[in-house]
Parts: sequence; structure tokens; C-alpha cells
Amino acid sequence: APAAAAARAPAQSASPQAAGQADLTSEVNPFIGTENQGNTFPGASAPFGMAQVSPDNGGAATGYGYDTHSIYGFSQTHLSGAGCGVDGEIPFMPTTGAVSTVDPAKYASSFSHGQEQARPGYYQVRLARYGINAELTATTRTGWQRYTFPSGGSSGSSSGSAAEQDNVLINTGKSNMTVLDSGIHIVGDDTVEGWVRDGHFCSGTDQHTVYFTARFSRPFRSFGTWRGSARIPGSRSASGNGGNGGWVSFGASARPLVAKVGLSYTSVAGARENLAAETGNSFDFDATRQRLAGRWNQMLHSIEVSGGSDASRTAFYTALYHSLLQPNVSSDVDGDFMGFDGKVHRAIGHTEYQDFSLWDTYRTQNQLLELLAPGVARDVDLSLLDVYRYGGWLPRWELDNSETNVMTGDPVTPFLVDGWSKGLLAGHEQEAYRALLANVTSDPPASSPFNGRNGNPWYNKLGYIPVGENCAYKGGDNDCQYPASATLEYSAADAALSIMARGLGHDAEAKLLAKRGEDYRTLWDPSIGFFRPRDADGSWLSPYDPGTGSNQFHESGAYQYQWLVPQDEPGDIGLLGGDAAASKRLDSFFDYSGLLTDPSQTVKTGWVNTAYGYYGNKTYNPNNEPDLQSPYTYAWTGEPDHTATVVRAQETLFADAPNGMTGNDDLGEMSSWLVMSSIGLYPVMSGADYYAVTSPQFPRAVVHVGSYGLSQGGTITIDAPGTSWANRYITGMTLNGRQHQQTWVSQADIAHGARIGYKLAASPGTWGTAPSDAPPSVTSAG
Repeated sequence: APAAAAARAPAQSASPQAAGQADLTSEVNPFIGTENQGNTFPGASAPFGMAQVSPDNGGAATGYGYDTHSIYGFSQTHLSGAGCGVDGEIPFMPTTGAVSTVDPAKYASSFSHGQEQARPGYYQVRLARYGINAELTATTRTGWQRYTFPSGGSSGSSSGSAAEQDNVLINTGKSNMTVLDSGIHIVGDDTVEGWVRDGHFCSGTDQHTVYFTARFSRPFRSFGTWRGSARIPGSRSASGNGGNGGWVSFGASARPLVAKVGLSYTSVAGARENLAAETGNSFDFDATRQRLAGRWNQMLHSIEVSGGSDASRTAFYTALYHSLLQPNVSSDVDGDFMGFDGKVHRAIGHTEYQDFSLWDTYRTQNQLLELLAPGVARDVDLSLLDVYRYGGWLPRWELDNSETNVMTGDPVTPFLVDGWSKGLLAGHEQEAYRALLANVTSDPPASSPFNGRNGNPWYNKLGYIPVGENCAYKGGDNDCQYPASATLEYSAADAALSIMARGLGHDAEAKLLAKRGEDYRTLWDPSIGFFRPRDADGSWLSPYDPGTGSNQFHESGAYQYQWLVPQDEPGDIGLLGGDAAASKRLDSFFDYSGLLTDPSQTVKTGWVNTAYGYYGNKTYNPNNEPDLQSPYTYAWTGEPDHTATVVRAQETLFADAPNGMTGNDDLGEMSSWLVMSSIGLYPVMSGADYYAVTSPQFPRAVVHVGSYGLSQGGTITIDAPGTSWANRYITGMTLNGRQHQQTWVSQADIAHGARIGYKLAASPGTWGTAPSDAPPSVTSAG
């Protein structure tokens, strides 16, 4: 799209480079996903930053929609790709003229994409109404804004007044979530501080408080606050429920004004300490921006791809960028963080993180972080254990030190088991195992805010969750509402935990958990050839339409969930009638004949093609998580060439355009699918420590493995000369110089680096087609 290309034009100052190192930030288009419900944001953030400062226009759940052409502020917190309104707290809005309104709809400004640009760590836009140039950058815990006002100050006055002044409005009562209460205090002549308590993500019962302190690069001349719509000039404080905010005004000047905003989830004092530690007395916006660009360039160089088209590299590096935005740092520079008990604790030996979209990210994004940034992945795992220590249970979807109870099943178990399998829970193995075992076998106390596995009372007894039951429910989503999909997710989680139990010497529990890993079979109805919900007495739900799943599968249906048995692919294939029958069903699911004749059109029209097209579909849904691993099922049916076709076709859905994203990015999960699939390594089963392989998208990829735990660093070099859509079939593979016939590699194969080479052709061969070439099964029930 021409507008998108203009928007990511090179920024005013270059990124600092290591000698001979390319600037990969120029390969990233942060506007990808800002249209068509991708729900990404284009603003500035450090990798995994607490502060993610970005424009807000109310056009999408996460604050910014590409097709909405006005901006009401630049808020300090965002999440990339969430499907419900989230964060968007403490928006700052520069204006000129008299402050005559505190309504964001009335003081908002129009803008054009031709006067807007973004790169990792930097965003810029011209606010047409006021003639103000606004720029954003960040450090880990601070958001920076620089405003260049027009000379004279009054040209764009919201009141039409001739008063010559430049203003910054700070709206603590405005957020993408429900603001419960807030406060603002104007300190001296250059500082504004305050807090916001908000929550109810996806209609949940969660809530949290974020604190801030903002310093300006020159003193303001006047100020005021508001409650509701009542403006109080000269007032220094406003607080309570309802809308609160304040403004500070400066003499009209064309000199840039810098505002730097420190954040904390513990206190205003914590925000002050974070601001001082990360910025000192500096207001040097350009130096801050350059340092952040350098950090992003270093992170993006963790995978270096070459070849392919410019558009495909931009899609790839933007996906890698989006994959490294979350989870987010939640502890202050001194290690203090807000615990789930409402008390401040100190993280010792790790950084605390928050924002765990586990139902999404346990599938791919977690494994990508373990591969590239295992130190971060370990800190994330320890942060989840801190939720257990101070909250009494493990979360399902944690947001800003509170549990939302959003989504269903049991995602935390495969998530943590995978970290354990890579050595990232060293020193905490038994504690983690005890927490996970409690989660999979019992229920949170009635007084607990956690839903936990609230289908456990039935699942533990029957091996499935029946329809029509009433789970103990504490807001968010409910496993009893989606009993079929929750049963399948529980079974996969139990199988994952059996691996950990066996590794830690809990043999009896390992055997029991492995058996529970076969409980997916309890819902298999051979008379119709699909998973089917059943009543507590064992009778099948009737009437039942597998095409819709009769609304018993969360955000999906029986057609998508028929493949979610990562712990026992051979067993699932056996239920489907064996390799030939399963392959035929896969081909129908993917419209394989259509992919061979017109791949890009087929993926757009033959598959589910809307972000929220969850229900009533019989084809692949590449916009959501439940069937993301299904293209790799062909590795068990002896047709790895079909995996190559499906994966390469799906990669065309990621494009260098604002709508170039498949559905909600879900905190980097969909982007991580593209990254892992593009290098030809996909983690099918959490905790099993193997990757299914397929032909890479690029002729060469160099992956710099992180250095923590079992991953001691090294380089994975992947060579696939001549790779293309036409030349996508693997006819030979080498691993460290030796012939490799199997369609998978183990974690041990690549943990310290590896050399992987592919011979590709325009027609399939016999590589990977023997039964012995298939990846392993955890339960071996097939």
C-alpha cells in the first residue's frame, strides 16, 4: 500500500550499528495489523517494555485503527493484538489556544497517513488541527513524547481564541478499559503525577492500578484540573471515580517540548525511581530514540534471513518485532512488583513480567522466546510462579497483576512444562510441579478469584466435561460453557505434565497423567467421525451438528478441534481411520486442490477469512489458535509435501500492508507462527522438545540461539537454496552434515546451534514419507 510505504520511510536519524551490521529496523512496518482486526499498535516500545506509548483514536480494541483518522491522545500502555479493549491508559494530548473542553471527542485532531511514520521504537505524526508535530519514543519503563508546536500557538485553538499558549492535556479518566477511579496532581512547575485504577478486560472482573510521574523539559505557566466536564483553572489535584484529568500550559513557542513519563505498578514513588534511573536529568529525545533503535536492531538480528522479496522480509521482521513486544516488564528498577495478594514484593534474581495471554501464546510464541531470549522466558516462568505464591493459584490470562479468567482449558500447564523441559525452571522444578499438579487435579478455593480448571469436578471423574453443567464461575470465560474444547485442552495439558512428572521422578503420577492424556478419546463418536459432547450419563449430545460444534467448542468448532491432539497424533489419526483417511480429511479441510491451483486466492476465500469467524466453519481457520498446528499433521501421515504447500500458502496471508495480519495478533502468537514456520521449525507439542520441519521461506536463515539453561548459545544456520512456491518440496535434508530423513529435529539437536541444509524440488520425493520418519508421540496411544 503506498500510504504504508510512506509511513515507514526512514526516520530522521539512523540507528546505531555494530560494524558492518545491517539496520533491520528498516525492514519493519509497525502499521501491519492496524487494520482488519489485527489490533496491533504503531507506537514506541522497548522489547517487552512496561511503557508502550502510542496514538489512540478509538478505532480498534488496542487503541489505534488505521482507518480512523483522528487522534485524541498518546497513552502510555498498550498490548499488541488483544481482541478486547485493553490498556490505553493516561493519554497525553498536545493542543494550542485556550483549553475550552475536556471531552476527547472535541479536542481530538485529524491526521493523515502521509504525515505519519513509524519504526521500532519511534512514531511520528502531524496533528492537522493544531499544526503540531508529535513524536514518541521510550525506554523500558518510560514513555517519551516530543511536541513541536507552530509558532504563535493559537492557529489551531480548539476555542478559536486568540490566546497564544501551548497545552498538554492529561486525561486520567480515559482508557480502553473501564476506569474505576483515578487521580492527578500537578507538582511545582514541571511535573504531573497520578494514577489510574481500571480493569474489566473482556468483561472480566479484573482490576489493577498504574502510577505515573511526568516531567516536562521546560516549566509551564499555568495549569488546571477537571472532574467530569467541570474545568477548574489553577487547581492542582483531582481524584475519585468518574472522569478526571488536568492540563498544563506553556507560552507559545516553536521550540520542541519534551515530556517523559515514568510508570510503575507499585506506587508513584516507584514511577519516580524508574524515571530517574532510566532517564536521569536528560531530555535528549534523539539520543533516547537512537539507543532504543539500537536495542531493536540487536533483537531483530537474532534471526537473519536473506533472499526472498522485500515484502516477504518486511512481513517476517515485522512478525519478529511483534513477537518481542510481550510479555511486559512489571517490576520497578529495584525489583519491586505488585503481587496478587495486593502487597509489594521484590523479585530477587529475576525481572518480573506480566500480561500472559496463555491460551494463545503457549502454542508458539513461548517457544520462540525460549529459543531467542531464554533469559526473558525464564523470568516469565518465575513470574507465573509468583502469581501462584502470592495469589494461591496459577493464572489462565493474567493482565497487569490481576487474573482475567479469560479463555478456557488449561494453557498454563503446557506453557510451564515447556519452560521446564528446556531447563528454565532450574532450582524451582518441584515448586512448579506442585503448583501444576494442584491445578490439573483440584479446584481453587471458593474465596479465590481464579476460575482454574473449573471443569475438573467432572473431568476428574468422567474423563470429560459434560454439557449442561454449572461450573464454579468467577467471571471471564467458563469451561462448562465450552466443555468439548476444554476437555481436549485438559487432556493435552495432562499429557504435557506427565512428561515433567516422569522427569522429576514422580512415576506413579506420570503414569496417571499420561493416561489422562488419552481422555480426548472420551468424546470421540465413531458413528459420525468427530469429537462430540456428551451428557453426564454418557449419552451423546443430540441433536448435534459437527459443522457448528453446537457451540460446545471455544472460538472454534469440531472441524478445527479434530486436530488438537498434539500429544498423540498417531492416536488421533487412528480414530480418523488411518493415514489415508486422515490425509483425505486434511486435504478437504485445507481445500488442498485449490491451494495447488491458486494458493493466495484459496487461503483468502476457501479458508475462514474473517478475524472473528470462529463458528460454523468446516475449513482451516488461520486467524485463530486452536488449529494452528494442523498443517504439520501431515508429518504423521507420510505427506510432508502437503505441509509445505499449506504452510507456504498460509504465509501469503502476512503482507506488507495495514491489513497484512491474520486476525488478532494475540500478543505475538500469530506473528510467532510466521516466524517459526518461515525458518521451517515448528513446536507441535509443548514439553516434548521436538520441532516438526518444513521447507523454509527464505534461502538462508541464521538463528542466534540464546544462552540460558540448556540453551547455551550457538548459531543455527538453515540453508534452502532455490526455495520458492514452485520449489517448495523437500527431497533431502542434512543435519550437521549428515543425512536426516525424519520430519522433525529434537531440542538437543539445535540447543547449541546446528547446520540444517535442504535440497528442494518442484515435485515431491520420498523424503520423510516412511512411518519411521514421523515425529514422536507423547502418549503413544496410537
